[in-house]
Amino acid sequence: MRRLYLHGTMAISIILAHPNKGSFNHAIAQAAATTLRDNGHAVILHDLYAEGFDPILSGDEIPRNATLAPAIEAYCREIRSAQGIIIVHPNWWGQPPAILKGWIDRVFRQGVAYEFGTNDKGEGVPVGLLNARTAVIFHTANTPADREREIFGDPLDGLWTRCIFQFCGVKDVRRRLYTPVIISTPEQRAAWLQDVRDTVARAFPSA
Repeated sequence: MRRLYLHGTMAISIILAHPNKGSFNHAIAQAAATTLRDNGHAVILHDLYAEGFDPILSGDEIPRNATLAPAIEAYCREIRSAQGIIIVHPNWWGQPPAILKGWIDRVFRQGVAYEFGTNDKGEGVPVGLLNARTAVIFHTANTPADREREIFGDPLDGLWTRCIFQFCGVKDVRRRLYTPVIISTPEQRAAWLQDVRDTVARAFPSA
């Protein structure tokens, strides 16, 4: 598990999911990390493919009190206590890559990311447990943004904003989409990376 620790005012976890080290997703993650360091924050950058993360959730791991592999326990401790979370991934079939979905399955566990309480009717209601108050999702695609919204209904908004982060107690969820990457020019990518830096600086300003 590769980590980069730097002392700072906030502990921010960056989760990157793209198999190509030369990808624009990697450039996004590095721009975000550099901006955070420049603002004095502590950065923990995970490249899930480079770490060889196993996305398979076994049946034995599902129970709340399951014995977890040390690597999963470490991820759980980190993500529970992180003061900010940044996710970087491509949009594949309206979803994040399987390795990232598996990371969510194994790390955003009951008792770590959320818990169930009860209301006055005795119904189970989710209670978010994550310490982070802000999450930023950067993702790339090759579908124009208007087509993504009008034809596909922006499925990643429902996934990240409502189904994952708000469910787990993170109220401030910000998403930035850069598309279409496949025909982007160097000038366009430079502008996008500046937007990454600006977005991160606004979400996690220096103290």
